[in-house]
Amino acid sequence: MIKFLKYIRGYLRVRIWGFSPERFMNLCSNKGILLWDIVREGDVYYMNISLKGFWELRPVLRKTGTRVAVLERYGLPFFLPRLLKRKVFVLGFLLAIAFWTLSSFYIWDIELSGNYQITEDIFESFLKANAVTVGMRRDSLNIEELEKEIRRTFPQITWASAKLSGTKLLIEIKENDAPIVVERPESTSGTDLVAGYDGIIASMIVRSGVPKVAIGDTVEKGTILVEGKVPVYNEDQTVREYYYVDADADILLEHVVTFTESLPMEYIKKEYTGREKKSHYLKIGEKTYKLPETPPFLVYDSLMKESRPLALEKLSIPIFWGEVTNREYQNVEYNYSLEEAKILLNQKLIDFLTDLEEKGVQIIEKDVKIEKSDNAWVVTGNFLVREPVSESMETLKAEQEETDE
Repeated sequence: MIKFLKYIRGYLRVRIWGFSPERFMNLCSNKGILLWDIVREGDVYYMNISLKGFWELRPVLRKTGTRVAVLERYGLPFFLPRLLKRKVFVLGFLLAIAFWTLSSFYIWDIELSGNYQITEDIFESFLKANAVTVGMRRDSLNIEELEKEIRRTFPQITWASAKLSGTKLLIEIKENDAPIVVERPESTSGTDLVAGYDGIIASMIVRSGVPKVAIGDTVEKGTILVEGKVPVYNEDQTVREYYYVDADADILLEHVVTFTESLPMEYIKKEYTGREKKSHYLKIGEKTYKLPETPPFLVYDSLMKESRPLALEKLSIPIFWGEVTNREYQNVEYNYSLEEAKILLNQKLIDFLTDLEEKGVQIIEKDVKIEKSDNAWVVTGNFLVREPVSESMETLKAEQEETDE
């Protein structure tokens, strides 16, 4: 605080020399003239003195036979006159203050948190319908009414809060996270488990339904493996009636899966020439402004870099300065070698096998080959796998069977 007051009043860095510098400092102390940061170099002293104290030095200098020279000037009394000479700087400074002050009266950013079921696009449409947009005045926003309208429009929202933080509107919501209870039907029309492909039954554990095949049986696609129609027998072992269930079983079907993927022999690669051309643009909100320009090269791609001054970022004002670098390139044709083809095709094969494993498929045997055709590299693979059966279909009713007979 003391340093700040010294800066406001102004002070000087001076050099003192002559007959009796020590007596000079004693007299200054007696007269209440403040000296500080005193440094001695031989018979010369360097020190700071307030601007007011400097004008009171004349009688002290005469009495002590010392001389004084001003080395540096510090403080607001010296800074302001120099500043006022720079009219463009002062004008820009005042305009910047006016811009920041004016911008603080508007909302420049809207942030939503706590939403899981409601997407940001839906909520943004809701805000626009209620005239809540980026660029609106802060005093035209009714926070309490906005919170009520959010709860009225979205029944799944149990709590909503909106508040202004600087030029940013923060909206926090809480959705109803209570579990949705779905009542199970008391009765079912029955479903069968069927084979989705040709194969051999490797293992089978039935929890509900009637098994129609056994382990080791060879089945075709569409064959009923477990039937959801369960017979109820009389004492003489005749069928009295049927009741229906959803067939449930763990069945592994052993079959062969074929994988084929090709890679064109030729491919095109970008090679940059090193020639570049840069352009700039200004983005305000969703609108972009830039000078008209012609295509810089025949074939090129563009690299965009966008930034925002820190002051505008702190105020959440959506004004960005962007740079576009256009880089010229040429399309050059190359041929894949065997090693390059192996790397790319093996990656595709790994992705295929990973997908199988995620589905619970067990790989028993595999046979993979990479061969060269007329204009491509081709990978083929035959895999003996054990795959869970998951396909089901509606059970055929008993009345329908009797009709068919």
